[in-house]
Amino acid sequence: MRETVFNWLQFELADRRCLDLFAGSGAFGFEALSRGAAEVCFVESNAAAVQAIAAALQEFGARGGRVAHEDVFSFLAHRSGSPFDVVFLDPPYAEQCLGRACEALEKGGWLMPGAWIYLEDAAVRGEPTLPRGWTLLRSKKAGDVGYHLARRQTTD
Repeated sequence: MRETVFNWLQFELADRRCLDLFAGSGAFGFEALSRGAAEVCFVESNAAAVQAIAAALQEFGARGGRVAHEDVFSFLAHRSGSPFDVVFLDPPYAEQCLGRACEALEKGGWLMPGAWIYLEDAAVRGEPTLPRGWTLLRSKKAGDVGYHLARRQTTD
């Protein structure tokens, strides 16, 4: 599944700013860094996961990686810095907060025009409902997982 996602994004990562929300192990963000992303901000609320990401960033000498130990919605409520080119959005399925996170990204000014957004949710929920100005480009299912690629309109 991750290989498919990165095949979709293969020409969109070099020198880009990426945001890995609900980062967990940080797999999406680390893969983006390994494929030439200039910066990845990992956002995760679990302290053990944050420590593991920070340790891996240091161990691999991953320049451009930073980790925020914070609830995703608290993080998104306080915008700082430049908007992102690519966002990985993989919230816990039980929380059913994918739509809320998409709206927070859009309303908070977190996305560059033309930003790519990877979304993952329980497959039984089908295609995600997206904010105005986002287009769903691809959708696939792997077992119980639905994964999707959307793009934000290219002009504000």
